[in-house]
Amino acid sequence: MVELDDGRARLVLAPENGAAIARYDALVIGSAPVALLKPGDGTGASGCQLLVPWSNRISGGGFTFDGSFHAVEPNVPGEAFPIHGDGFQKPWRLASRSDTEAELVLEDGAIGPYRYSASVTYALQDGALDACLTVENRAGMRLPYGLGFHPWFPRGDTTTLKAKAKRVWLEDERHLPVGVVPVSEHPGWDFERHIPLPLDWVNNAFDGWDRRASIAQLEDGIKITLSASPELGVYILYSPSPDAGFFCLEPVSHVVDAHHGEGLTVLDDGETMSAGMSLDWEVMETD
Repeated sequence: MVELDDGRARLVLAPENGAAIARYDALVIGSAPVALLKPGDGTGASGCQLLVPWSNRISGGGFTFDGSFHAVEPNVPGEAFPIHGDGFQKPWRLASRSDTEAELVLEDGAIGPYRYSASVTYALQDGALDACLTVENRAGMRLPYGLGFHPWFPRGDTTTLKAKAKRVWLEDERHLPVGVVPVSEHPGWDFERHIPLPLDWVNNAFDGWDRRASIAQLEDGIKITLSASPELGVYILYSPSPDAGFFCLEPVSHVVDAHHGEGLTVLDDGETMSAGMSLDWEVMETD
């Protein structure tokens, strides 16, 4: 584990576990540290994973691009489709670090037709976290790429979310998209203002957002603000149930199963793409 600390926040990274964030804690004066992400070791339902060279599922056993079919096998036990690439499943190398910043590198990304390198930088400044993820195509041919971040946030009885979006993609029993509708058709998913998370299952992609979200953890007296770079034009909300103890709001560059639709970024061999996410927090004012 690699620990960063700027006096207002502590960040624990897990290079061996996909360069994931294992912990991100607010160091609140006069109280115990507050977990801004669900703590763990960066695997499973904890921390924040990196999504590279794509986000979410690919159906059909692979995809066709430039006239060729590229097979991609499932990579997670129990999942029918390959999901989230392989960056989160590989050890990354710590390239550099200081008290408040670290860079980690993956040289041997390889899943399906993809051959790539990737790097991520994490930096703390006045308690806020900036993360920037970059991928380079090394496959020797053009391929469509995507990026994203997969943070797991604590969910309590008083957690609320604000994440304004225009449209929501509906899913079938395989968690694949079956159409898109205005968010206004699902008022319980309309996070234009702070509202509690739905009581029932949500695992949907939202687009047309302003790349900002706000999470109020009323029990902790903390508000978290997530900001995403322009490349991350979609967020996926995964909230299985009130008693799960977590929910995910994942800023990503494309919708689910985009290999059979649109939204991916085509990279020539040697080309790169980058995307960033910022998390900040503040103590909520009380009456």
